[in-house]
Amino acid sequence: MKPFLIGALLTLTYNCAAAQQPAPACDSEVYSAFDFWLGNWVVTANDQPAGKNTISKQENGCLLLEKWTSVNGGTGQSYNFVDPATRKWHQIWVSAGAVIDIQGGIDNGGAMHLKGTITTRTGDQAPFEGVWTPRDDGSVKQHFKQFNPETDQWDDWFVGIYRKADG
Repeated sequence: MKPFLIGALLTLTYNCAAAQQPAPACDSEVYSAFDFWLGNWVVTANDQPAGKNTISKQENGCLLLEKWTSVNGGTGQSYNFVDPATRKWHQIWVSAGAVIDIQGGIDNGGAMHLKGTITTRTGDQAPFEGVWTPRDDGSVKQHFKQFNPETDQWDDWFVGIYRKADG
């Protein structure tokens, strides 16, 4: 066999073996900071049913996948992950109405605080932030706010209480 072919076969064999190796788990402390949001949830807003949400760990613990369904049938999904370059949490939310791109981390009070931008399907953009606060009873408060340039204030966009669907 010619040396070139032997080298190509060795490279191909190495690449195939490397591709079969499982990726290392994202199991350091930063990757578990948002674990309080994991589960199957029933969500209320203003003491009224708002929807259901399932948050699951995916990709060897490197991703939290959100799947939302409102009581009106609207849906949306988000990818929540730690950016390896910045070590910040990042959320990309996609629904028929908007895309939200926010990032940040755990604040001093133990809540996940993410800031960024909401972009509607018409292309309008506004500053946006979300805070997820774990509560003593095991529920989670989710508070989204959007900046209103007309009033120069932050307006509530959604305030919901998450309670475990199975408990």
